[in-house]
Amino acid sequence: MAARRAGSSAPRWLPPSVLLFLAVLFAASPAARALRFDLESGHTKCISDEIKVDSMAVGKYQIVGPENSSPDSPLPESHRISLRVTSPYGNSMHYSENVQSGHFAFTATEAGDYLACFWAPDHKPPVTVTFEFDWKSGVTAKDWPNVAKKGQVDVSAPLSLGCLLQLLVKF
Repeated sequence: MAARRAGSSAPRWLPPSVLLFLAVLFAASPAARALRFDLESGHTKCISDEIKVDSMAVGKYQIVGPENSSPDSPLPESHRISLRVTSPYGNSMHYSENVQSGHFAFTATEAGDYLACFWAPDHKPPVTVTFEFDWKSGVTAKDWPNVAKKGQVDVSAPLSLGCLLQLLVKF
């Protein structure tokens, strides 16, 4: 085995215990929470996400009750939203009208910015509807146990984790 010269640019490897610690740290990291938005009746709010071709995208949304209501009380009839998710070329990926909650899932057929637009029906007097929206795409969207059962495992995902660990090793 040849000795390495001082100042050599050869890669340095972290001890296995450090790699194990980093792997546990990533696995134990809390998942991102849903985003919360306020939407005034009669208005629209749009959110975009850049998605690559053949990437999976999943989303769920739900109305949050008014501040003074108890979690078990039914939502007022005025608290409804509609959602349309469109591809970069304007193709509809999901549409739901006048709902209190819902979810969607699709595999991107086009690369680019996908747009999720929410709107609330017009009310007099105006009401503000609060809703939570959780949109994941790519590796974060994978429900690995269910995907593996269906035989649709994306082999690039382990490579991505490997690349991430290689980046950490360089530091």
